[in-house]
Amino acid sequence: MPKEVLKKAEELKLTGDHEQAIKYLEDILINDLNVSKAYEEIADNFLSLKEFDKAILALEQAIKLDPISANAHYLLGFALSVKGDFDTSIQELELADKIEPNHPEILRCLGWSYFNAHDRTTGIIVLERARFMSPNDALILSDLGVCYLNSKNFEKAEEIFNHILELEPNNQQAFDCLKACQFHKIKSDLDSRK
Repeated sequence: MPKEVLKKAEELKLTGDHEQAIKYLEDILINDLNVSKAYEEIADNFLSLKEFDKAILALEQAIKLDPISANAHYLLGFALSVKGDFDTSIQELELADKIEPNHPEILRCLGWSYFNAHDRTTGIIVLERARFMSPNDALILSDLGVCYLNSKNFEKAEEIFNHILELEPNNQQAFDCLKACQFHKIKSDLDSRK
């Protein structure tokens, strides 16, 4: 039964009906509190609903049941990153990377957390690794581009945002970031001439 319910919950999640998906997953837990995958999926739905504290609680329970779940550590690291707890996020994401090495999405989040934890060089290196493994992933490219933009490496940032727009011509965030790169490049050139 849990496999069928997990499948139905996944379908609901993919259609954006996160609250109904959570109800299906809670039904699994009513019968068996030890289904770590149900906690992971509940957390994933809470993340989509931007209910990060609830997601964190579910993920902590999932990890108690299955300490070597790369997905649970990854999701927990992501949730902590969104909440600004970058140091703890890094710990969780490094565990996820140790369990499932070189997964581009884990590396993307790990690089972002390093960059925001004031280790910009490591953050960019890890994001570049993720980009190498998944060169057309707009999320990886976006995070890397923002890191280059914040590091004032406008040429690299501009190159990345142009690549995103080749992949996704209607990506408004990439378009806005590209304009920011161009503005800062011009401003930097003007400032250097003074």
